[in-house]
Amino acid sequence: MEKNMSYGSDYKYVPATSIGSGIGIEVLPDLYSHTVQIVNICLVGDPNKKDFVLVDAGMPESADEIISATEERFGANTPPKAIILTHGHFDHVGAIVELVKYWNVPVYAHELELPYLTGKKKYPEPDATVEGGMVAKMSPMFPNEPVQLGDHVQALPADGSVPEMPGFKWIHTPGHTVGHISLFREQDRALIAGDAFITVKQEYLHKVLTQEQEISGPPRYLTPDWKAAKESVQKLEALKPSVAVTGHGLPMAGELLATSLDKLAREFDQIAVPDYGKYLN
Repeated sequence: MEKNMSYGSDYKYVPATSIGSGIGIEVLPDLYSHTVQIVNICLVGDPNKKDFVLVDAGMPESADEIISATEERFGANTPPKAIILTHGHFDHVGAIVELVKYWNVPVYAHELELPYLTGKKKYPEPDATVEGGMVAKMSPMFPNEPVQLGDHVQALPADGSVPEMPGFKWIHTPGHTVGHISLFREQDRALIAGDAFITVKQEYLHKVLTQEQEISGPPRYLTPDWKAAKESVQKLEALKPSVAVTGHGLPMAGELLATSLDKLAREFDQIAVPDYGKYLN
């Protein structure tokens, strides 16, 4: 089975990092965010019970760091019950092949995302012309070919439940990708947003490096459908989350999250949508 798994031909280490790289934050007793260079992974589960799920799989060549982070929190030889992918961009599946081989655990994603995870389809090309800073200009160097997970990946249940994550529901939040999902727990209104919205201006290198907190729409250079992206943000804002872990940037909670997300939903066109770029229409 392992021989069927591979990365795209353009897979490579990306030399981008931030001051938050390698740092973990316990957002809730059972919700832990760990930054791998410029992207966040989530460990969902109670460390005392040893049962957990990994959400997203970091940057290329980050498997050792991710395994180390999980062992530090849950102990050695404690694999996750499953890996849930919010979407399949290179910075969210960068270590997925090594992790599946090491742990031999199932991977779940939205049905519409499966072609990008089984080698059948590649994402739209990154837009280096989009309004933004140096990271946007660098985006054509990012890996864009699809990962091939074969039958190790399967579609999330149609009823909205999330395997091995009791209490959580998956929510279809397209725009950044067609099969992008976010994860929400009604009990405490905890949200794992993926890249539906983020808390750093990901297009600007100095903001990525410093992790200056600022609510933003999805990364502009890899977002082809702005109408869907806006509707997804409005859908998440309507849930009134109490805390949010996003794919990029620091977690946000309480009144700051409420007011920031409300403003983003109301002023999405002004805050998130670029003034120019090839995917605007």
